[in-house]
Amino acid sequence: MDGMLSQDEINALLAGMDNSAEGDAASDASADAASGDAASTGGGGSVIDESLLSDSEKDAIGEVANISMGSSATTLYSLVNQKVSITTPQVELANWENVINNYERPCVFIQIKYTVGLDGTNILILKEHDVMIITDLMMGGDGTNTDGEVGELQLSAISEAMNQMMGAAATSLSTMINQKVDISPPQATLLDMINDDPSDIADFLTGTFVKISFKMQIGDLVDSTLMQLYPIEFAKTLKDTVVGGDTGSASASEPAPAPEPAPAPAAPGPMPAMDPNMMAGQMPQMGMPQMGMGMPQMGMPQMGMGMPQMQMPMSQMMNMNIQPAQFQNFAGGTTLMAGGENIGIIKDVPLEVTVELGRTAKPISDILDFAPGTIIELDKVAGEPVDVLVNGKFVAKGEVVVIEESFGVRVTEIVQ
Repeated sequence: MDGMLSQDEINALLAGMDNSAEGDAASDASADAASGDAASTGGGGSVIDESLLSDSEKDAIGEVANISMGSSATTLYSLVNQKVSITTPQVELANWENVINNYERPCVFIQIKYTVGLDGTNILILKEHDVMIITDLMMGGDGTNTDGEVGELQLSAISEAMNQMMGAAATSLSTMINQKVDISPPQATLLDMINDDPSDIADFLTGTFVKISFKMQIGDLVDSTLMQLYPIEFAKTLKDTVVGGDTGSASASEPAPAPEPAPAPAAPGPMPAMDPNMMAGQMPQMGMPQMGMGMPQMGMPQMGMGMPQMQMPMSQMMNMNIQPAQFQNFAGGTTLMAGGENIGIIKDVPLEVTVELGRTAKPISDILDFAPGTIIELDKVAGEPVDVLVNGKFVAKGEVVVIEESFGVRVTEIVQ
C-alpha cells in the first residue's frame, strides 16, 4: 500500500526473470540448430543424401572423367593453339541450389546426349568470361577481346568446340568399353540460373545429381573451373560399364584363370628314305656330282636316311607329255589403239586443259609485297603464242582470241 515491495514479492519477481532467460536461451539454441541443418543441405532447400554414391564409386567415376577430359584437352589445344590442361576431378553430390551458390553467374550450359553405346545426358558448365576467351582464340584472336556479352556467335563457336571435345571423349570411352560411343550435337545456352527453372534445362537437375569439378588452364589466359553434371543413375551405369560391370570382364576380386599349358610338340616321326635308285641315277642327270659313301669324309652330312624325297623317279618323268610353252604373238597389239579400233572406251575420260600465258620466279619478299595493282612481268614476249597443257603436259601452242564476252585460244601448232 505504501509503494514498498515485500521480500516475498521480490523473490517472486526474480524467479520469473530467471525462467524468461532460460526460455530465450533455449530459443537461441533451437535457432542455431536449425541453421546448422540448413547448412547441411548444401545451400539449398533439399537435403543431399550422401549415401546415394559410395566413395569407391566416386573414385571410379572421377577416373573415367579424368581420362575422357584428357582427350578433350588435346582437342581443345588444336582449336585454340594454346597449352590446355584439364585435371584434378573432384566428384561430389549436389543439387541446383548448390550449383547456384558456388558458381559464378551468368554461365554457359552445354548439354550433350549420348546416342550410341550409352544412354544418358551430361551437362558442361563454363563461366561466361572463359567462353569469351576460348571463342576469341578460336576466331584467330589473342584471347583478350572479351568485352561485351556472349552472343549467338560465341554460343555457336563454343558448341562446335564442345562437339569436338566430347567427340574425343566419346572415342576414349569407346576404347575403354570396347564398343562404339557417339553423341548428339551439343546445345549451348547462356543462363543466369537465379530465375531459371532447372526442369527446363534437364529433368535430373531438379533433384540430387553428380557434380564433377575440373581445374582448367588455357595458357596464361584461363585458370578456372569446369563443371560436369551427371544423373546419378547414368554415372553409376557409366562406372559399371567402364570398370567391367557390363562388359563381361572378370571382377577385380576374382583372379583371372591361369592359362592352360600349351601341349608339348609331338616328336618328329621318321622321315621317308630317299630311293637309292634315284640317288644313283637321277642326280647325275642334273649335273651334280654323285654323292656316295665318301661324302662324310668331306665334313658334310650323309644324305641317305632321313632326307625327304625331293624329285620324282626318272621312269615316271619319262612317261609325262612335256611340250614347250606357246605364247601369243603381241607384235601388232599396240596398233589397235593407234588405229582407232578401241579408242572409244576412253573417249569419255575427262582431261584438264590449261592455257598458260607465261611464268616467272619471285622471292618470298616480293610475293609478300603483292597488292592490288601490282604488275608481274612474265617470261613471254607480247604477241608470242601461249602454251596449251593437257593434264599438265605441254601439247600445243595457240593464240588468244575473244569469243563474244569470253576468252578463247586458237590452236596454231601441235607439239609432237
